[in-house]
Amino acid sequence: MRLSQYFMPTLRENPAEAEVISHKLLLRAGFIRKSASGVYTYLPLAQRVLKKIMQIIREEMDRQGGQELMLPILQPAELWLETGRWHVYGPELFKLKDRHNRDFCLGPTHEEIITDLVRREVRSYKELPLLLYQIQNKYRDEKRPRFGLMRGREFIMKDLYSFDRDEEGLEISYRKMYEAYTNVFTRCGLKFRAVEADAGAIGGSTTHEFMVLANSGEAVVAYCPDDNCGYAANLEKAETKFIPEVIGTPAQIQKVATPNVKTVDEVAAFLKVEKKQILKSVLFKADDGYVLAVVRGDREVNEVKVKNQVDCLVLELASPQEVEEVLGAEYGSIGPVGVEIPVIADLEVKHVLNAVAGANETGYHLIGVNPERDFSPAVKYADIRLVEEGEPCPKCGKALVFARGIEVGQIFKLKDKYSRKMGAFYLDENGQQKPIIMGCYGIGVTRTMAAAVEQNHDEDGIIWPAAIAPFEIIVVPVSNKDEQQMKMAEEVYNLLLNAGFEVVIDDRDERPGVKFKDADLIGIPLRITVGKRTVNEGVYEVKIRRTREEKVFQKEELVDGLRQLLKTL
Repeated sequence: MRLSQYFMPTLRENPAEAEVISHKLLLRAGFIRKSASGVYTYLPLAQRVLKKIMQIIREEMDRQGGQELMLPILQPAELWLETGRWHVYGPELFKLKDRHNRDFCLGPTHEEIITDLVRREVRSYKELPLLLYQIQNKYRDEKRPRFGLMRGREFIMKDLYSFDRDEEGLEISYRKMYEAYTNVFTRCGLKFRAVEADAGAIGGSTTHEFMVLANSGEAVVAYCPDDNCGYAANLEKAETKFIPEVIGTPAQIQKVATPNVKTVDEVAAFLKVEKKQILKSVLFKADDGYVLAVVRGDREVNEVKVKNQVDCLVLELASPQEVEEVLGAEYGSIGPVGVEIPVIADLEVKHVLNAVAGANETGYHLIGVNPERDFSPAVKYADIRLVEEGEPCPKCGKALVFARGIEVGQIFKLKDKYSRKMGAFYLDENGQQKPIIMGCYGIGVTRTMAAAVEQNHDEDGIIWPAAIAPFEIIVVPVSNKDEQQMKMAEEVYNLLLNAGFEVVIDDRDERPGVKFKDADLIGIPLRITVGKRTVNEGVYEVKIRRTREEKVFQKEELVDGLRQLLKTL
């Protein structure tokens, strides 16, 4: 490939619209262009990277017995109504009507349509297990598309669905995909962790996210530093070893005035108490009512954990108006004592024997609150708080470490969540009808490309891992006007092409500095410079993009030398 003929519109400055490194560099290096908010065109360089990622995915899916198919992007509403997700999925679901006024959606995911396919075709246990996958565009109407390819409205995804006879079979399929995902991201040259996670809108029981570790990541990963332990979870799911801490001694409950005191810090200062002695109350609106979540004042409520305890489809923070209507006071003065709505208190709350809580009267708090004595017997105690860095690992007790990560894949055990609702059954060996047990497994292909850039870059541009780089090698003749340089550049270019390398030659009539800057910006792993030294001494200077190290090869050493270098990149 010749850069003089290649569609690669690079930019010298960072685009004003770009917020994160991957967005900036993919735009600047001529990989992507914005078509609309959250919608991007993938230019030839990006397409080469995406094809490599997809090929790695295909090889690992096929290795585990996966079979590739292609499902329709346009999905009939009837299938989503069967599972109840047509109304639950939310405004992210792109909905449309055809000319006959029938409802459809653009597929954000494909559980319904793949289950429909299998329920129509599979009858016997002899036809199971099945691993069916596709690589396809997905559509989600994000409220605020941002960060380029990190959170878009159209993106490329690999989704595989497993169909098994029982949970033992599901466990085998799940382990296969866990291994396959580990292989995919390892082969892509990424540093990542598999972490326990919450199933969210997809549903199901067990789930793991695969996180590419990067300082720019949106998600926080809590993990044990002991490799023999291996515990890791995203912050929504993370737990800590529960060690009860008794705070205070029982006292008489009293109501005290706390005018214009609303935050935990203000209450602590006004009443001269520690924050952990205060009970922080947060009102949520669930499907059919309200629930009050209570944690210690030095902790934060984990909304995902609360939602799982309530077992509702939708959970959202109550508005200030709703707080006053339900509890009769403003935020900052609400508490769990004497309320009639359901209350979920964190496990630690039970051990605060002399607590401060809102009195459910604006400008007043209760002191001397004892949960065992003053809470309703119906109060539910559960882990509903966010874990903090340094707390003990729930498995081994060592201090948890936090890191930031970018989710690039997730695997779920769906069990019979979809098969029962949609009537996907099979007949077992005894002729008994049983639900097919399912799992689903997704990889964000375009997000993986962006995550690779977030993890691999410097001030000069992208540093692609060799396995997914658009080209492995770029040949740069220093002067197009030097016939000998151009001749030797062409010779080495053809030599490498014939040896099977993915190589591009920068034959543009540009200054050497422009060529070198573009090579660094694009992030090609190896750069061969053909200049005066090549002409005079017959040697080729090879620069390693990642380390900036330079090596010199004779022509007869070049092929083997480059192969060895690429193995390390």
